[in-house]
Order: sequence, then C-alpha cells, then structure tokens
Amino acid sequence: MTAVIGVDFGTLSARAVVARIEDGAELGTGERAYSHGVIQEELPGGVPLGPEWALEHPNDWLDALRAAVHVALADAGIDPQEIIGLGIDTTASTPLPILADGTPLCLLPEFADRPHAWPKLWKHHAAQPQADRINETARTTGQPWLARYGGLISSEWQFAKALQVFEEDREVFDRIDHWVECGDWLVQQLTGRLVRGVSVNGYKGIVQDGSLPSEEYLEALAPGFSAILPLLDGERLPQAARVGGLLPSFAERLGLPEGIAVAVGNVDAHVTAASVGSVDAGSMLAIMGTSTCHVMNGVELAEVDGMCGVVDGGIVEGRWGYEAGQSGVGDILAWYVDQQVPPRVHEAANRAGMSIHEYLTELAWQRPVGAHGLVALDWHGGNRSVLVDTRLSGLLVGATLATKPEDVYRALVEATAFGARVIVETFNDAGVRVERFFAAGGLLRNQQLMQTYADVLRMPITVAESEQAPALGSAIHAAVAAGAYPDIVAAAEAMGSARVDAYVPNATRADVYDEMFADYLLLHDRFGRGEDLLMHRLKARRDGALL
Repeated sequence: MTAVIGVDFGTLSARAVVARIEDGAELGTGERAYSHGVIQEELPGGVPLGPEWALEHPNDWLDALRAAVHVALADAGIDPQEIIGLGIDTTASTPLPILADGTPLCLLPEFADRPHAWPKLWKHHAAQPQADRINETARTTGQPWLARYGGLISSEWQFAKALQVFEEDREVFDRIDHWVECGDWLVQQLTGRLVRGVSVNGYKGIVQDGSLPSEEYLEALAPGFSAILPLLDGERLPQAARVGGLLPSFAERLGLPEGIAVAVGNVDAHVTAASVGSVDAGSMLAIMGTSTCHVMNGVELAEVDGMCGVVDGGIVEGRWGYEAGQSGVGDILAWYVDQQVPPRVHEAANRAGMSIHEYLTELAWQRPVGAHGLVALDWHGGNRSVLVDTRLSGLLVGATLATKPEDVYRALVEATAFGARVIVETFNDAGVRVERFFAAGGLLRNQQLMQTYADVLRMPITVAESEQAPALGSAIHAAVAAGAYPDIVAAAEAMGSARVDAYVPNATRADVYDEMFADYLLLHDRFGRGEDLLMHRLKARRDGALL
C-alpha cells in the first residue's frame, strides 16, 4: 500500500490527512490549533494593533504542521515509508515579508514589534484605503486585468497589503527580499525552493497571462511602488506540480521519508474541488467555514461582476477557474453566540447536553419559514462578492421586543444563504451557468443550515464525504506530484468522494424564501451600492474615535 499526506492550514489550526493512493480512503487524521490564534488586538510583545488588523505567527504554522502530521501518522498506524508525497493548502491571501533565506521579518529581533513585519491573514482589512486606490488607478489607466477580477481588487489580497506596508512602514518594506504567500513560504521551508503557485498568485497576486501589473501602473499608483515587482518575481508552477523533495531536516521533524514529493502550495478552496469531484464545467463548490469560498471551472473566459478572479488553470489545468466568496459565514454565527446570546440560553444548552449552535438550531427551525419576521445582511466581515467592500457591515431588520435569540440566529443563517444565491445568480447572468452545487467544510455538520441553503438556492446540494475535504484535496494533489496519477481530474475520479444530492429543495419553503430573498436584495442594493453609503460612514466614525 502507498499513501500521501495532505495538510490544510486554516484560520485557526492545521489539519492533516493520510490518504490511500488507490481510492482516497482516509487512514488517519490529525489537528493542532495555532498557539497565538489570530493576532488582532496586539502583537505578542504587546504592541497594539488598529481596527481591522488580522495577523498570524509563522512559527504557529510550523508547530501545527509537525504536530498534525505526527497525530495523523499515529492514527493511520502505517509505516511512514509508505508515504510518497505531501501537499499543503492555506487560507488566501495570507502574505508575509521574508529575507532571501526564507526568514520572516517578524522573527528578526529588530522587527518583532513592527506590525507590518508580520503575516497578514486573509481577513486583514486595514488595507481598504489602498485597495480603493488600486481600483481607481486601474480604472483611470485602463488596466486590462481589472475585468478578470470582477472590476475590483480586494483589500484581502497581496497588492493592497503590500501597498499598506510601503506607505506605512517604509523601513520594513525596504528590508523585504520576497513578498510571498504563506503556502509558497511553507513549501520553501519543506523543499528549500521558493516558487509561486499559479493558483494563489493568479487569484490574489494579479498574475494574468503570465505577467504582473506593469511598472508604469504601479508608479502611477504610488511613486516608487514598482519596487514590489522584484519582491514578487520567481518561477511559477501549475497545479499539482512537484516542487522538490522533502528536506532531511523536515523529514526528521515530521517523521516522513526524506525526498518524498512536495506539491506546489495551493489555496484551501481550490484543492477541495478535487476531493469532492467538482472539477467539471458547470459545477460550483462552496467551502463553508468561517468564511465561504465559491469555486468552479469553465471552458471559456467570461467576466463575472464582483468575482474574486478568473485564472487559466487556476483550479484544473486546461480550464478557466472562477472564484467568488463570502467574507463571513461561520464567523458571523460564532460572533453572535459569543457576543449576543444571553447566559440563560447558554445554560439551557448545557442542561440539554447540546452545543449552543445545536440548541439554537433546534429551537429556530421548529417554526415555519418567515415566522421570525426578520431579514438580515451577512456583512459583519464585509462583503467579498459581489460588492467587494470590506467597509460594509451587518444589518438586522424587523426586530421587536418579542424577537428571541434563536430567531436572530436563523435570520443570520438565512442571510448567508441569500448571499450565496446572489453569487450564483451573478454567475448565471454572466453566462457561467451553475448547473450543480457542491458543498464542503465544517458547516456541513448543521443539517438544518444545509437544507436552508438548498431551499434558498432551489438546487440540490452534493456534499463532501470527508470532514477534512481541503486536506484530502491536498493529498490528491500530492498524489499527482508524486506521479501516481497523470493529472488532477484522474486523481479526483479515483480518490474523491461525495454524497450526491444529499439535500434537495422543498418547493413550499423555497417559495417563501423567494419572497424573503427579494427583501434581502432591496437591502443589499440600498446599503451596498450607490454614492451615499451609511455603513462606510459608521466605520469611518468608529475608526476615527479609536485612533
């Protein structure tokens, strides 16, 4: 028997899966949380951070990698010599500044207390002013690549975050040798070779047709900022390519054979497509966790309003890979139960032997659709698609003195489903037809949530068999890198698995949700489009008061 390992680096932890080459059977799993979690309020040394900051500690990734792999190997109970490949995926965009030898600047004593020396997590939104100027300058100078990102570059991506470093801490910027995504950095640690994955750098780094934005554009954006180009340069490799062999130092640390194939770094959502078999044109996959990423393949290039990008070979070689997403889904529900649900409800959940999410779900879905009289906007983390605006915020309409915690919980779930429907309909309107809907991720545990999505979308939903679908997807990519399969499509057919049409829409509920969705769209356009945006003013006032 031969096997591969896939490791999924999420927002809060790393998860490893040992998968059998022949059929993708998961032989063992392991997980380790990051010691520092998400760094949002202050650096480990105590330096305070401003609003909308979100950083991570690079040593957390390495520590979690080692621990998760060891646990997965022990759980699998196989001889490590049977492992022939390793693949990783990460959240994106999570870039960090490093020296030529791969040392993160934040690990240098002289930069440990400089916020811009640290990796900026995907949900770092403090670079929104830079993103605004990136977009405006691209429009006024007629940059051809802008349309491939739905007309807007996000503050979550590489260039906005790099421009923020350039403008706010030039000493840090001038010390950078490479501005690199965390997935590419991790592969460099494992192999000693720094390459750029075509996926993450295409979607998050504005690499189109093999080229970065021009020097002229970057100088028009900010004089001197073209200095970013050599920091982003380097060889780019396609999906599932073999970067190199596992270095002896990491082989010993991970308990794996030296020299096994290490696949090019990838994005968590993109590798998941292989694990559920969503690699054909017309299939949209939603990876549903703290946020949701929507990916699909197409045979032709099209421009979709507010998409996160379309990249040639971005998900599967030979096809156009499309991405969209929602900045907050599970994060919104977690915020609500942690910050808004009263203690008496938590106590009742404990007495019932249920988690607070399970308890609220059981109560909320006892009543018919619409009985709570509420509609909400799912913008507590901003809007990624289709408005691409992190300055937007959450909204609840219809609350009365009779509104209960479970009512609001259900309204928030429904709002995230409405946000997903906006994305699906936007793709359909652009001619990229969504014919099948797949789902993976931690939110699949909530069956009422998933049924609500089927009802709101009016589509059957096929769900991942694996609870660690991204890690399994990375393992599938590792199998290709190791030469076990000729390409991702073949590997996905053999190693992927899913429950077809696990959720089927109920026509009666779907009719009511159509009415509620129309109300959602009224709020969506009133608060998310136009010149006079209330939510922008509210955040600006907050930020000014906190400075």
